[in-house]
Amino acid sequence: MDDKTTSLDPRVNRVELPAELPPQQPMDQWQTYEVFVQQSRGDQHTHAGIVHAPNAEMALLFAKEQYARRFQCVNIWVVRTADVHSTAYDDADMFDPAFDKSYRESHGYKEVRHLIDAWKKRTGQAPASPDTPAGEDKPRPKVVLGKPGIVIGKKK
Repeated sequence: MDDKTTSLDPRVNRVELPAELPPQQPMDQWQTYEVFVQQSRGDQHTHAGIVHAPNAEMALLFAKEQYARRFQCVNIWVVRTADVHSTAYDDADMFDPAFDKSYRESHGYKEVRHLIDAWKKRTGQAPASPDTPAGEDKPRPKVVLGKPGIVIGKKK
């Protein structure tokens, strides 16, 4: 019986590997790193792939050779795969949209202003009038633009 590994690949035969390889220890394996590349300044980083490396510096080098060689790239991030955390699919309800997003719209400010005025009334502060900005005691003067008769903030 032959005590060498034989292969169709001549490079493997030249190495003269023993037929039985000893099992690898868990720490003998390189870590995997997720690679994110940025095409140009101001763009977002996109996932390009994975590299195997013994440490982060080598992962950057391998990522540069693998993913930044053929196209323009201005920045590379590498993150150990073990450090990537994700949500469970059972927690999908956390991504359900909020139904009341009126605070994002201009009409939603009326609701907020109503609540602020109610709070000020309870605490003894005077509620703000529409012409009085928050934090000021008296209304702002009306602004008149170039032509006479054009007044901002006043209905005709």
